[in-house]
Amino acid sequence: MPDTSLISPVTVGLGGGLILDKDDFSIAPGAAVKLQNFEPSIKGGYRRLSGTSKWNTNQVNGDEKILGLRVFNSGVVAAAGNLVRFGSAGSGSYSTIGTRTSAGRYKFDIFNFNNTEKLIMVDDVNQAATYDGSTYTLITTTGAPSDPASVAVFKDHMFFAGMSSNPQEVVFTAPFAETDFSAANGAGSIRVDTSVVELKVFRDTLYIFGIDKIYKLVGSSIADWQVQPVTQTLGCADGHSVQELGGDLLFLSLDGVRTIAGTEKIGDVELGTISKPIQPRIEDVVASRERISSVIVRGKSQYRLFYPSDGDSVFNSRGILAVLKRTAQGGIGFEFADIKGIKPAAMASGFISGNEVILEGGYDGYVRQQESTTDTFDGENVVAIYRSPDLSLGDAGIRKSMERVIVNYEVEGTIDVDMRIRFDGDADSTPQPDPFDLSSPGGIALYGGATSTYGTAVYGSSGAPIQRQTVEGSGFLLAVKVDHNSAQSPFTLHSYQLEFIPGGRQ
Repeated sequence: MPDTSLISPVTVGLGGGLILDKDDFSIAPGAAVKLQNFEPSIKGGYRRLSGTSKWNTNQVNGDEKILGLRVFNSGVVAAAGNLVRFGSAGSGSYSTIGTRTSAGRYKFDIFNFNNTEKLIMVDDVNQAATYDGSTYTLITTTGAPSDPASVAVFKDHMFFAGMSSNPQEVVFTAPFAETDFSAANGAGSIRVDTSVVELKVFRDTLYIFGIDKIYKLVGSSIADWQVQPVTQTLGCADGHSVQELGGDLLFLSLDGVRTIAGTEKIGDVELGTISKPIQPRIEDVVASRERISSVIVRGKSQYRLFYPSDGDSVFNSRGILAVLKRTAQGGIGFEFADIKGIKPAAMASGFISGNEVILEGGYDGYVRQQESTTDTFDGENVVAIYRSPDLSLGDAGIRKSMERVIVNYEVEGTIDVDMRIRFDGDADSTPQPDPFDLSSPGGIALYGGATSTYGTAVYGSSGAPIQRQTVEGSGFLLAVKVDHNSAQSPFTLHSYQLEFIPGGRQ
């Protein structure tokens, strides 16, 4: 029987997400220095992202870039080029709702003032318009803003902002009347000392996001409305970044992704910024803020923000992903990851027939569905990478001779994954062992899984195998790297145990 008394095991549970603002010795072992197309799962571990597929096989308006998306009436309102169109999932053609002129990027809101649900849209160039499922109406009444960029429904009034003639003004209609701008009937305007980039209703408050300040409008009606400052020294870098998640508003400021509650409670100090772990990435995001789009995935407590460059290929286009989840210490916090290989020009999420859909409008005119049942990014391989920090395993001065690694992971079908141990920061002077495959366990009974074959799958078997792998080599620092570049199924990395024999000190 082999002598195992000298073997030292170290178990690493995966969690903490992508960390870019610390050195490897300061990073918790379960976190990652590279985490691409893996999502920190609310169920634990790191899961490879689900695929994307065309939500409708037709383009909205040829290859015109999609400028706006909104889930509405069990379908989608999509704007591309000079057309606003409505479509459903599948292969049916989009029908034209209305025509615009040289439109910018769209924003939408939904309201119901007269027992008919309507969609209101603005695009930073044209006048606002409404759509009730059958009729498209341009708002051209006296006093209507000519080119609003933001719109929100608050306390039964329609609010508009972002007009080129007066970017500091917020205009609102009379109550229950989206086309009535008469002061005698309760319409009016307010002004703040910053250019407004977004209006967002959260609970009983209308937040007014400016480029360098943030205000809120509180009160029950025009009789007692008050404009109060939230912060006077920072603003919102792009209105398309504002989303509601986990009982809070998230938005991109010049110093990172923030929550409105944290910013309002403590002012503008850095504790209000949730994205400090990926601060080097934020610099790239802010530089691309004219092309930002964002979306929430409610079922996974995720915030996704994309920042592609116009000239980038789809393969090289990037985004970041933030997950609100329970931390190892028992609290609630955000974990981050990179997304690569998705290039949306507009995003939307909502419910159709009771199911949450996450939709992206492409630069090529197609609407695609994220979190679809496919395993690829619309036919292209998902390139997913996890790399741990360089681990000292207790003492960076002791050489570790590796014996084996034991990996706990969960599969959802057939997988094609390479795993490897890297020594001493991938140093060329240190021999690096060959990668090994994480296998797809045979005989698992997963409904719809490629390996679940009638007559061979074992009833009640598990899709969460433990693989023991012998590893050769030695070094003072060890890192674990996982590479996935295939059209195979998602899988989740839960934990691994590194077994080594301590050697001499150098």
